[in-house]
Amino acid sequence: MTASPDVRGTASLDVRGLAYAYPDGHQALFGVDLTVERGERVALLGPNGAGKTTLVLHLNGILTGGAGTVAVAGLPVEKRNLAEIRRRVGIVFQDPDDQLFMPTVREDVAFGPAASGVRGAELEAVVRTALTRVGMEEFADRPPHHLSFGQRRRVAVATVLAMEPEILVLDEPSSNLDPASRRELADILRSLDVTVLMVTHDLPYALELCPRSVILSDGVIAGDGPTAKILADTELMERNRLELPFGFVPQSVA
Repeated sequence: MTASPDVRGTASLDVRGLAYAYPDGHQALFGVDLTVERGERVALLGPNGAGKTTLVLHLNGILTGGAGTVAVAGLPVEKRNLAEIRRRVGIVFQDPDDQLFMPTVREDVAFGPAASGVRGAELEAVVRTALTRVGMEEFADRPPHHLSFGQRRRVAVATVLAMEPEILVLDEPSSNLDPASRRELADILRSLDVTVLMVTHDLPYALELCPRSVILSDGVIAGDGPTAKILADTELMERNRLELPFGFVPQSVA
């Protein structure tokens, strides 16, 4: 694949003054500022309707036209850069079946790189590497619908990793996973050398995986700091309609 420009020292994500109103007049974001450094794992928390999806859709240019700026690895998210931006921002959907549509796992993972012009032995190497990173290389010739839900989610992650993204955006990655699949995915995500932005309501999973959390509430950043400190702030949590599972004590987790 074509090498990306050298962006060492540049933040993976830089959002400045982002405000956005939908055509019906609903204002979803009110001047959001957010910087995520390279290699960080950050949880994006907040109640339903807080603006999390609206923010994520600005990261790869699906939504545009609001006020403010978004840059990925120093590259402005604007029309002339959209092809490169969408390679750099890999979004893993909540339902892997929204992402997997080819006859085999191998073909699903190859789809993005092939569309970018990668061919032959190089394409095979890209696919093999992506599947190895998620522990699914032995399933390359399986139809995705023959896999478990957890396995399909890992393949969905591989389809994004095959594009060598700058940022991996995960939408509720732990949803519908059994405990073993949840742990396996956590181990994979910790092993990746990539910036991670995880949108989740699963607060223990956020604490397990993301040293930093950002709370988005009513279209503004309502909290930003170490995840353990955020989750232990009872007043902040209550004010933003975030609730820990019964009996879960953030301070008890190393």
